[in-house]
Amino acid sequence: MKTLKKSGTGAAIDRVEGHLKVMGIAKYASEFPVQNKVYAQGINSTIAKGEIISVDTSEAEKLPGVLKVITFKNAEKLKTFEKEMTPISTTTIAPVLQSNKVHYYGEYIGLVVAETFEQAQYAARLVKFKYKEDPNPVINFDKSRSEAYKPNEKSDYALGDIKAGLSDADEIVEVTYNTPIEHHHPMELHAVIASWENGKVMAYASQQIVEDATIAISDTFQIPKKDVRVIAAFVGGGFGSKLNVERHVILAVMAAKMIGKPVQMTVTRPQMFTNTGLRQHNEQKMRVGAKKDGTLTALSHETLSHTSSTLEYQESCGMVTKMLYKVPNNLVTHRLIPMNIQAPFAMRAPGEATGSFALECAMDEMAWKLKMDPIDFRIKNDTQIDLSTNKPFSSRLLVECLRIGAEKFGWKERKIQPRTHKNGNWLIGYGVSGASRQSPYLKTNAKVILELDGDEVNATIQMDATDIGTGSYTIIAQTASEYLRIPVEQINVELGDSNFPATPGSGGSWGAASFCNGARAACEKAIKTLKANQNIKQDEEVSVADLLKKNKLKRFEAEGSAEPSEAFRNHSVFSFGANFCEVWVDKDTGMYRIKRMVNVGAAGKILNPKTAYSQIIGGLTMGVGMAMAEQTRVEPNFGNFITRSFADYHVPVNLDMANIDVVFLPEEDKIANKMGIKGIGELGITSVAASIANAIFNATGKRMRDLPITPEKLIEAKVEPGITV
Repeated sequence: MKTLKKSGTGAAIDRVEGHLKVMGIAKYASEFPVQNKVYAQGINSTIAKGEIISVDTSEAEKLPGVLKVITFKNAEKLKTFEKEMTPISTTTIAPVLQSNKVHYYGEYIGLVVAETFEQAQYAARLVKFKYKEDPNPVINFDKSRSEAYKPNEKSDYALGDIKAGLSDADEIVEVTYNTPIEHHHPMELHAVIASWENGKVMAYASQQIVEDATIAISDTFQIPKKDVRVIAAFVGGGFGSKLNVERHVILAVMAAKMIGKPVQMTVTRPQMFTNTGLRQHNEQKMRVGAKKDGTLTALSHETLSHTSSTLEYQESCGMVTKMLYKVPNNLVTHRLIPMNIQAPFAMRAPGEATGSFALECAMDEMAWKLKMDPIDFRIKNDTQIDLSTNKPFSSRLLVECLRIGAEKFGWKERKIQPRTHKNGNWLIGYGVSGASRQSPYLKTNAKVILELDGDEVNATIQMDATDIGTGSYTIIAQTASEYLRIPVEQINVELGDSNFPATPGSGGSWGAASFCNGARAACEKAIKTLKANQNIKQDEEVSVADLLKKNKLKRFEAEGSAEPSEAFRNHSVFSFGANFCEVWVDKDTGMYRIKRMVNVGAAGKILNPKTAYSQIIGGLTMGVGMAMAEQTRVEPNFGNFITRSFADYHVPVNLDMANIDVVFLPEEDKIANKMGIKGIGELGITSVAASIANAIFNATGKRMRDLPITPEKLIEAKVEPGITV
């Protein structure tokens, strides 16, 4: 990978922590060498709704090594929710084992603590529960439509008059798309080692946001936040599942308090289906109206989803529809069905990943109806104003992404008429989709420690930010290198400790912009202070080593803080992109292969092309998973998941993936933040599934509106009217 610089931001350097991971030195939550720790295993309910009427723990308690069996009968009293259907956030409390009620299949109803992991697992199977089962759990989405409700006032959005816009249209597309339940499944299982000492909690936990984890733990146990310390030095992936504190963390903290020893709890892979969140099933009804010349007159996006029977989470599928195209009449609604299924929560690009599938497929359907090139159709309806907020975009290169991507992909070779591009038994199709992802920038604090060793300065950057595999350690080191003007090799980055300066943590595509600007602010503060102490002009170039010498210091610390400007608040800040896909479909079997993918992104300053490329590849792979394979099915009689391991929850493997080209457009959005950085991690997954579905239509003439697109569905689908078979 070519780079113009050997140090600082913009260089495609290797991950600074890579050698630690390769050597097994990097410690994840379950790997910290805590003395005298014992092991916990959660017990899950086997009904979807009802009450526990009796518990028999005697057999488990007789086993050697078993220290405690905890159920609602003897659990610590925790803070519980003050109202029904509490909205979930990253700081929401997580009470567990507080009553005999069962709300979904797989809910934690007990915990066994033993001297070894194997003893705990075996003993957990011996605890016997008897239930008074509710014969009518709400587990069927279709049968429960009448229970749908509007979560809050922000659930709906309207611009203009949608009925008038549809009446004014020459052509109308009215279709419904479905995306299924999906699960996050990061490589690292959720895990925690929790202990109490002198009334204070220490938790090594696999969490994306350590600051919010301390809040959730302290609020749940009703202790001061200062008495909770969370460490997440390395996180082996999260995709949103580790944003909030799940109940295994609270169980481990509770058990540690009751037993007086550190307790390690690791969620099993089957429990990753039932106890660590999910992306819910979304049914999305789209209505698109347009003039014959391609001008949009109306765009409606109505989403029906589900939440749990006790907690509320709304995936905002219509978020993209509100801002991506210029349309005078726009309607977005969201409705939720309370169901006896665990509470959903954010999964990579929540709202955008699922909503863009519906929007970008509907745009493709309208382009086909108008006999218009789908790229030209999108460009015609481009806008430099976010009509949902009436704010200008800080920068918006969607048109450039589409045009440059088309050239790179060879879009001009696309055959407009479906089923006409063939190679033997293969039908070949090209698909495109536009992409966008909000680029938040949140207040971030950081500390820099400068140490002089002869003529060399070594710097340490500390903040409670996390690296969830995205490269935070590396880009923070590069930022410090640039602003301190010392080599990356002389930068040490320490992350993931709640004792360090507070940050928003990792998630929502705000990490890079927030962390790096925080590091920048700390470095600038150090230099400014050292210069001011010696009456050196701020614009005078002096090395950090000389500044320390002039101040007669061997060590110096400074803290800095970065936060959004007024200009940021007055603009709509998004990253933009375009996906191009070539698909080959066997006309007899419905088997298909993704041959090529081109992704073009405008995501502000690219801090490290190598780690950014990795993020896009990961996003594209998850997008392929959405389109081809990923789905979690609910057993219709009992409410448990039929899909409960990697044997039946399928994800893409190397053979499923395409030849991929990734293009980053040069862009430094100084309105977004001083360094010109935007989020990229979630842009990579947004609308990927749509580009694949659109390519399949171009190949076969069949519209695939329900994910995942399987060979069976393709074979059974009908060719759209007017297309020659």
